[in-house]
Amino acid sequence: MSEKTRYSDEELQEFKQLILEKLAKAQRDYDLLKADVTNTEGNDIADTSPTFKVLEEGATTLSKEESGRLAERQMKFIQHLKAALVRIENKTYGICRETGKLIPKERLRAVPHATLGIDAKNQGNR
Repeated sequence: MSEKTRYSDEELQEFKQLILEKLAKAQRDYDLLKADVTNTEGNDIADTSPTFKVLEEGATTLSKEESGRLAERQMKFIQHLKAALVRIENKTYGICRETGKLIPKERLRAVPHATLGIDAKNQGNR
């Protein structure tokens, strides 16, 4: 029997569901981080007594910077998941971009946006 070169349509649909679930959660997390950065919840130092205002301003700035970095990483993750959905539609999902072999299902379930198999990843290829 020859080696499988791509996942079946049923398998691709299974991965698509997994990715859509992760994408929905990632989008919710991103929205929370974005709200923290833009302060849409209205919790700020404006209602704090002057004694603590300077300390809270510094902590708020650090918190917003961290939230901004996390939001940026989350947006990158969302983009990777969307790219994985495109690969599913093109029926190229799950194929290692270095070796051309199928990425094991276990890896794709853990990292659904993976474009490299474990061997290629361990060789230091991005």
